Amino acid sequence: MMLPQDPIILLSYMNTQLRDNYGSLESLAEGLDISTDELDEAVSRLKEMGYAYDAAQNKFV
Repeated sequence: MMLPQDPIILLSYMNTQLRDNYGSLESLAEGLDISTDELDEAVSRLKEMGYAYDAAQNKFV
């Protein structure tokens, strides 16, 4: 699974997947067959834009 490279599209994609299909960031990675390194890279790119994963809301805010 190749995650979107554009940071805005990545944010939208991740939040949509979390909202519609997965109950946690870990289940998203497992369900999409994303390696830990790929997930960490995506989370880092979103963090650079000022977004962090909120487990209670199950989305990047």
